[in-house]
Amino acid sequence: MPWIQLKLNATAANAEAIGDLLMEETGALSVTFLDAHDTPVFEPLPGETRLWGDTDVVGLYDAESDMDMVLSLLKHSPLLADDFACKVEQLEDKDWEREWMDNFHPMKFGTRLWICPSWREAPEPNAVNVLLDPGLAFGTGTHPTTSLCLEWLDSQDLTGKTVIDFGCGSGILAIAALKLGAAKVIGIDIDPQAIQASRDNAERNGVAERLELYLPQDQPENLQADVVVANILAGPLRELSPVIKSLVKDGGLLAISGVLESQAEDVASHYSDELTLDPIAAREEWCRISGQKG
Repeated sequence: MPWIQLKLNATAANAEAIGDLLMEETGALSVTFLDAHDTPVFEPLPGETRLWGDTDVVGLYDAESDMDMVLSLLKHSPLLADDFACKVEQLEDKDWEREWMDNFHPMKFGTRLWICPSWREAPEPNAVNVLLDPGLAFGTGTHPTTSLCLEWLDSQDLTGKTVIDFGCGSGILAIAALKLGAAKVIGIDIDPQAIQASRDNAERNGVAERLELYLPQDQPENLQADVVVANILAGPLRELSPVIKSLVKDGGLLAISGVLESQAEDVASHYSDELTLDPIAAREEWCRISGQKG
């Protein structure tokens, strides 16, 4: 069935209240928040709603909804000025999942690594191929932060190494490391859905027996690895830097991403006390920070 989308411009101060208004008073079926300046942002920390300075609040309505009544309700709300900016548009009926699947193609990273949707054939059967079904967890390889990490893994000799994927999401980095020769990978994530997605993708790739998965509260004590990767967010990378650094063995390697160029030097300063850092790698305003401990 078709849908109607209502988009309102808001601020970080009132966006969440406007979202509640759309859901509770106007009959919106769902509400999402979009950065009005198209700044890419990943999932928030537990219990946190991540909003931006200029935020679009987007409500989705049934096609039969009376949008004149919805706009009238909004005009009388103290949350909005009389001349508030909004846009109402009809969305065509599509199989959104099928459309996304049709546009997710195999991608090559580095010299030998391919990430292939599980519903497509690998273009180079003899290459290092990771079959991926992201499910509900983040990580497909399409975002610059993920591709920077995949290329870094492809450039390393992981033969026989133990790797930790801190914030494993879909398991894309963990499985790539195993396919590239790692003896064992330990995936850690705060989201049980990510743990399940990683487990499913590992089974699909025939590497589940070498992948250990933990929620943070369940991980073994004094955990360390030869190689650690963490593709999360700048805030957690700063706040959790003592934890992340402790996971790296002396002489071990670390790569972190999810960092904007404007944040890179500050984030790197939280790691330079224990690691010799490589030059920061950048792509499309995103960065990877890597180095060796000791």
